[in-house]
Amino acid sequence: MATESKKVLYGLYNDEEDLKGAVKTANAAHLDILDVYTPFPVHGLDPILGLKESRLHYLGFIYGAIGASFGFLTMTWVFTRDWPIVFGGKPYWSVPAFIPITFEMTVLFAAWGMTITFYTICGMWPGVKAKSLDNRITDDKFCLAFDVTSATDNDVDKLKGFFSQSHAAEVNVKTLD
Repeated sequence: MATESKKVLYGLYNDEEDLKGAVKTANAAHLDILDVYTPFPVHGLDPILGLKESRLHYLGFIYGAIGASFGFLTMTWVFTRDWPIVFGGKPYWSVPAFIPITFEMTVLFAAWGMTITFYTICGMWPGVKAKSLDNRITDDKFCLAFDVTSATDNDVDKLKGFFSQSHAAEVNVKTLD
């Protein structure tokens, strides 16, 4: 299966406030933003971009509940059916003794489940080649990107004008495979 190349026009900003201002201006002008890249979380950027809250925490609860059930039911089966031994005068089904392992299984299942779900959604499996517009984005630059694969030269010129008006420090075009 052949993958299509994507042509991306992006502007680099030196300051997060300039980036937030550029995103607000792009939204007001109804420009279709491909993505925004930052070297660290920028507070207040999510609502400006119109991003909704992640639903990953709902899955975390479900994975944790599965882990708690698995841990509790496994210990119940082991200590009452498979290997019933009375030690220390405790009954076979000693629920207070099950709490630490039940808690640990809750944490384990939630952590693994959310990690695997996140990697699956983002396509970040081992061996996948990372697509990066510019190495400085992970260091000290802020990036606003537009997909110009099917844009006309006039549209590209308008976007370049937008970047110069929004105080972009640098504007580049890159083709991603």
